[in-house]
Amino acid sequence: MAYNSVALRNTVLTLLAVVFICIGFVQITAIQDRSDVIRLHGACIFDDEHSYTKALVKFSELVEQYYQGPKKLEFILHKNSELGQEKDFFNYMNIGAVVDFAIASPSHASTFSRLVTIMDVPFLFRDTDHYLKTMDSGIFEQVEAAVSQRADVLILGYGGGEKRHLVGRKPIRNMEELEGFYMRVMGSPIQSRMFEAVGATPTVISGAEVYNAIQTGVIEGAENSASAIEKYKWFEVADQVSLAAVSIIIRPLFFNGKRFRKLPADLQEAIRKAGKEAMEFERNYEIAIDDPLMKQLVEEGKVTTHEFEEREKLLELAAPVKRAYATEIGALDILEAINAIE
Repeated sequence: MAYNSVALRNTVLTLLAVVFICIGFVQITAIQDRSDVIRLHGACIFDDEHSYTKALVKFSELVEQYYQGPKKLEFILHKNSELGQEKDFFNYMNIGAVVDFAIASPSHASTFSRLVTIMDVPFLFRDTDHYLKTMDSGIFEQVEAAVSQRADVLILGYGGGEKRHLVGRKPIRNMEELEGFYMRVMGSPIQSRMFEAVGATPTVISGAEVYNAIQTGVIEGAENSASAIEKYKWFEVADQVSLAAVSIIIRPLFFNGKRFRKLPADLQEAIRKAGKEAMEFERNYEIAIDDPLMKQLVEEGKVTTHEFEEREKLLELAAPVKRAYATEIGALDILEAINAIE
């Protein structure tokens, strides 16, 4: 087999650079832990205005408020994908370097525990009230233990709350119009299974390719939230939004386990308390701006919204798929506990 020597050299140099960065961060962290200043590095793919960034700032403020120890705290927040994407943040936390805390999709922990993917199942919640009660219930303790043991990453709290709707070039108002809807889904197997079960025709496409795929007719649409429709300008190619609430997102606040154990006990306590409160702040903020943002998109003439008339039918069709998937990943008890919440 012939190898491209230039490409091979570039790959090796890139890997070496990543290794040196990690080693450098580990050494710097070790020095900082012995000094009078404890520096904690957060990471986010968004700018100052996003709810995740605001929550990470809130987290930092609350930790400083609750920690009464002798050392000075310094929080450094790397925004706008300065340290990569969410999957990079989680990988850094797993190896104990570079990133100390970040908000990320639970799917990034699925390499270590499939249990965590229960959070990404479509139609998991009946409505926002059901979602909020679940977030306050402690139902995900088993998931937290699995991620901590296998990835050495802590889950401090849960944000999210945005509703994801059907977005397309044509209205999808009922089961008949949903039938055969050729839509993009994320790479998780449960996504394809679920949307096939409710009558759509799902295809896995990366988020970055959705705009072009709709524009060129490769797909008819996708599912996502108002903030994503605005951020990625999907409304330019798909301006019909069906308010089906196919999912309500969960976004954990993760913390580097190896770094956490090196911190003073009173600071650990402050971090756990602050994490829970900061993510309660995040989900309340995210929910508060979700519907108004969709309304704003309508008023600006960017989208037209439609009520999905048969959402109860969607939930009915989704139920056996959810149960089969939860059984497969060992999360049936979690699903049943969620379903039991009134």
